[in-house]
Amino acid sequence: MEGLNQDSVSHEMGMHTEPLTGRDIKTMFTLENEGGYGYHDAFDVDYNKRAEINADNMEANEVNNQIRDLMADGHGTIVIKNPGAKHSIAVGILNRLNLIIEGSLGYFGVGLLDGPNVRITGRVGWSCAENMMAGTIVIEKNAGSTFGAALRGGDLVCKGSVGSRTGIDMKGGSIIVGGDTGAFSGFMMQRGRMLVCGNAGKNLGDSMYDGTIYIGGEIRDLGVDAVPAELTDQDKAWLTRKLKQYELLPKKGVDHFTKIVAGKQLWNYDNLEPTEKKIVL
Repeated sequence: MEGLNQDSVSHEMGMHTEPLTGRDIKTMFTLENEGGYGYHDAFDVDYNKRAEINADNMEANEVNNQIRDLMADGHGTIVIKNPGAKHSIAVGILNRLNLIIEGSLGYFGVGLLDGPNVRITGRVGWSCAENMMAGTIVIEKNAGSTFGAALRGGDLVCKGSVGSRTGIDMKGGSIIVGGDTGAFSGFMMQRGRMLVCGNAGKNLGDSMYDGTIYIGGEIRDLGVDAVPAELTDQDKAWLTRKLKQYELLPKKGVDHFTKIVAGKQLWNYDNLEPTEKKIVL
């Protein structure tokens, strides 16, 4: 690839310090906002203006439309009662919002978010917070598989345990798990940080390209091209700060965490000799 500056292609694996600010798709955001970038059709909401939605006898699209209507009316705090583990609740919210869900969600809950702060008192099903871009989501109980798939930004927190393929194709942000995670967590991870206080299933970090995984318990085994790395003082400071923030800091601190990064063997896979490919695989 002629003209490509090879020295600028990669960083050292693990924790990065460069600021990731701004948006690339300028047609979707207004640059004049004093408070930062925002969507041109974002609603001006007041967190002190509170409303409740009883979702007991409502379809998912009705709940989502009512959330939008309440934001348009200036409500900045919305409580959803009796969600009944319905699928695709509270998706596509591109607005600042304090959202409280009292109960459990089904598949694809709170996906495609950019901005809201969400607290869920129950459990969530598969693919919670898929493609989340910014904000915070805190789940008080457990989560299903593909938790935080293709996550791009923000903090996604599950205080219980999560299923397999957590953070698959993760591109940024932070996933924080108070319990255990299943097999193939961090699969094809491209960027971001995953923090698991408990154990990890088999093939952790399989085919990861970049990013950092921290495991506080036992690791069943590592996937292709995932390797241990030194836990630095910068890592420990970040782990301590994040775990304190979400009341998950272990009594023994963070020195026992294992750090996993990409080994870079797959970065130039097509250029490997057949015998080298066998070693990698």
